[in-house]
Amino acid sequence: MAAAGIVLTGPAVAHAEPTPASVEKKIDEQWNNLEPVIEEYNSVHTKLKKLRKQQTTLAKTLKPLQVKVDVAMAQVRGMAVDAYMQGPPNAFNAMVISGSPTSLTEKLALLDQLAQHQTESIEHVAQLRDKYAGDKAKVDQLADEIGARDKDLASKKKAIEKEIKELQELRIAAYGKANVDDGALRTGPCPVTYTNDKGGRAAQRACDLIGKPYVFGSNGPNSYDCSGLTQEAWAAVGVHLEHYTKDQYGSTTPVSRSELKPGDLVFYYSDVHHVAIYIGGGKVVHAPHTGDHVRMATIDRGPIAGYRRPG
Repeated sequence: MAAAGIVLTGPAVAHAEPTPASVEKKIDEQWNNLEPVIEEYNSVHTKLKKLRKQQTTLAKTLKPLQVKVDVAMAQVRGMAVDAYMQGPPNAFNAMVISGSPTSLTEKLALLDQLAQHQTESIEHVAQLRDKYAGDKAKVDQLADEIGARDKDLASKKKAIEKEIKELQELRIAAYGKANVDDGALRTGPCPVTYTNDKGGRAAQRACDLIGKPYVFGSNGPNSYDCSGLTQEAWAAVGVHLEHYTKDQYGSTTPVSRSELKPGDLVFYYSDVHHVAIYIGGGKVVHAPHTGDHVRMATIDRGPIAGYRRPG
């Protein structure tokens, strides 16, 4: 049984039951090893979806351009045959009037002039086609590389989910199925400080999601992980955040602790693998880990890596 891993050793305490505090400590330790992998999966999978969309768009753009080039080239070939057989109409007419036959050399010269003229007429379309084809080749290559990484991370998903299941078993062993949410999820008014700006409304959206279960890689509408929650909160006020903590950290504006306002993001741990949303009064809302739910917490729930402001 998973809970056996934290039973105290020694003859006097061999059958000691794990305490809730020891379970939570164990979960925090294991989760801090799991969450960076989860967030990397979120990042890679998001990039792959964008690349697949780019591939589809470029393919749609290329198709009509290629058709235009193919049609123009077919016209060139057809006119070239005509030119070789009898020359262009004006040359043919001149031949009839003068009674002088057009030589093979003259026909080839006319053919060369005709080909040059037609080539220039389709050059712009061909250049566009080649540009988009080049762009698509680069996107295809990158998509293959990202796709391989996505596949590698996806293969780790079963192992991650197995560990998540064991963490949940630890919780149930300590709390019992009737109380796996570890007490009150809402510890007071949420947001603590009410503001009607974008940040305040984003904080309100996060508060509305309290009680939703944590699910690895989820950004709603029925469950969330940490960056999925903050993404949803800010999406409610028209601000896009990527579903990845490091991207959210890098795309937002740094603020000091004294400047914090409801809606600001609070990032945790040196590798920035966890994020919460500030709601005022030294409180945050966040999605902690598997087996838990979106909940209120004190801002100092873990080592803080920085404070950032979206929008």
